[in-house]
Amino acid sequence: MFNKKIFLSVSLPAFLITFSLLSIVQLKGHLQMIIAERFFHNGGWIEIFVLSFYAGFLSYKMSEQKNTSKWRMYSWLLFTIVFYGQLTLGLLGFDKFLLTGNLHVPVPAIILAGPIYRFEFSIMPVLFLSTIILSGPSWCSHLCYFGGIDNAFSNSEKYPKQIPIKNKFIWKFSFLAIIIFFTILLRLLNIPTFYAAASGISVGIMGLLIIVFLSRKRKKMIHCTLFCPIGTLVMFLKFINPFRIKINSSCTTCLLCSKHCKYDALNKTDIESGKPGLTCTYCGDCITTCKFSSIEYHFLGLAPANSRLLYIVITVSLHAAFLGLGMI
Repeated sequence: MFNKKIFLSVSLPAFLITFSLLSIVQLKGHLQMIIAERFFHNGGWIEIFVLSFYAGFLSYKMSEQKNTSKWRMYSWLLFTIVFYGQLTLGLLGFDKFLLTGNLHVPVPAIILAGPIYRFEFSIMPVLFLSTIILSGPSWCSHLCYFGGIDNAFSNSEKYPKQIPIKNKFIWKFSFLAIIIFFTILLRLLNIPTFYAAASGISVGIMGLLIIVFLSRKRKKMIHCTLFCPIGTLVMFLKFINPFRIKINSSCTTCLLCSKHCKYDALNKTDIESGKPGLTCTYCGDCITTCKFSSIEYHFLGLAPANSRLLYIVITVSLHAAFLGLGMI
């Protein structure tokens, strides 16, 4: 049943934010970054309207708590398919599907490694940091093109199994340090771009193997939680943003949320402390499963329910905007 209040408070703002963001790109961008504009005049405006409508629709669907997890999975998978689909078409010779032709290896680690190797800032770190500022760790739960694959492979009606590693943070920081060290080494040794790119592709292949053989088996996002260096950065950078998830006093420590958390952020010690662990990405799946409404979004002085809706509006708007800009 149509809910006018939800439409006005969630769908309409998501539509307007998405439309505004993409309109700025359409009017001010020096490249034809809205892909439909490359095929016919003013096609970009049609695409902007469609994506804005999609943002309004998706935010409406996700506003209902029991549906959030399902629609998050659908939308994230759609983003991944569109991103890698456009890349595939571009590599097959359809140049209009590539942004510049100067390919960025589509692996999250390269968001960090690329600027270090080239010794210059690029659009990907800007997009990444903007999500942290606007919606905390949503990159790791709604927006990462690689994370969507990990999420799809770890999805199951069965409960996720606990990650059988006690010192997971040692793994996370070690892999981050390895990426930084070898990138600096490649730079200092003046290794040609071709071989540096091959190294990035190797990291991506290793990530896919982790997803296929570990995430699928454990039903947890092993790649994103343990190995991705960008996930490690998000773990701390997210606190720049004022959104938080907290566990209130109504919690009975039933551990049902822990059984559903793919990010290994709701172990018993985390729940008893009143907040998820550092690997929490604010995906909201735990809120969907909690029978006592014990897990809440918080944002400054807003009520938890309004904080959750605000998070959905901002995150879905970014998702829809990135869906229109996801070219490399």
